[in-house]
Amino acid sequence: RQMDIEMVISYWIRLFITKMGWIDEFDVIISRYIMKPYFRPLQTFDVNADVVNSAKFSRDGNKLVLSSNDQTVRIYDTKSRTEIQTLRGHSDKVNDAQFSPDGTMIVSCSNDKTVRLWDAKSGKEITTLTGHSDQVTSAQFSPDCTIVTSCSVDTTIRIWDVLSGMEIRKLEGHSRVINDVQFSPDGQLLVSASADTTICVWNVQSGERIHVLSGHLDDVWKVQFFADGKFVVSCSKDKKIRAWNVMSGMKIRDFGMCFSSIKDAKYLPNSQIIVSCTSKMIQLWDTMFEIKTQKIVLNNTTLSGMDISQDGSLIASFTAKTIQLWGRLWGT
Repeated sequence: RQMDIEMVISYWIRLFITKMGWIDEFDVIISRYIMKPYFRPLQTFDVNADVVNSAKFSRDGNKLVLSSNDQTVRIYDTKSRTEIQTLRGHSDKVNDAQFSPDGTMIVSCSNDKTVRLWDAKSGKEITTLTGHSDQVTSAQFSPDCTIVTSCSVDTTIRIWDVLSGMEIRKLEGHSRVINDVQFSPDGQLLVSASADTTICVWNVQSGERIHVLSGHLDDVWKVQFFADGKFVVSCSKDKKIRAWNVMSGMKIRDFGMCFSSIKDAKYLPNSQIIVSCTSKMIQLWDTMFEIKTQKIVLNNTTLSGMDISQDGSLIASFTAKTIQLWGRLWGT
């Protein structure tokens, strides 16, 4: 039955999506009938950055913060497609940048081994967090904006106090570079993804490693909590997406083998959908029926990653030099 459903959806998409990705009237009817989220292209714009390494939405979806190889953090308005600010201070490529949940600050991390906090309104640097001994790959604010976590090529995770800029705790356990680290929705747990092929779940207060999630066969690039904090989704160089139960540490299921390394995978807010991207494709997966509900093929470009707005209405995919926004038609 699963194969039949996926085949039907695949044929609908193949027959009724035009080369530009716009959906005709019949495909709109189909999309509404199956009541699954469906995205169409809104706009594409070039950016001034050298090579974009990340692009993350603000809480309201009106801005994107970009990190770049040119040592800058840039803020763009998603409606006007114009650059609002350029934040300068890092001395090497910036690997990641994102807004704080309250929108007042930005955190960035770099190959210069530092994590920096910025005032989102003025663009001025607030403080520099130092302690990592190698390139810092990812950084994120806690839900209450009081602490920041970061991970590094030095195989450690650090937890920092935002107000004082002091390191609170260092977490060790991975054996190779850590590619990603994320807070749980309640801020009590961390989940990390590593080139050692594992995902670790940590207690923020004690620093204790609660679970090691094993199953991927190659570098794990990204990991993210679902909204309920009970599950995480991960993606890997092994071309697999996996969903895990955080409390038991058990794998729930795999999602279809892709043709190339999966660069990112995130849950779509207020839905049962996971969105993934490779260098040539964005795909939507229904976690309940374990089927692919949409495939967007981008033959003439090379994707570096993506992000989803908090309300689930927008996807931003990015290449080295461009941002493409995708708008949700409807669906749950």
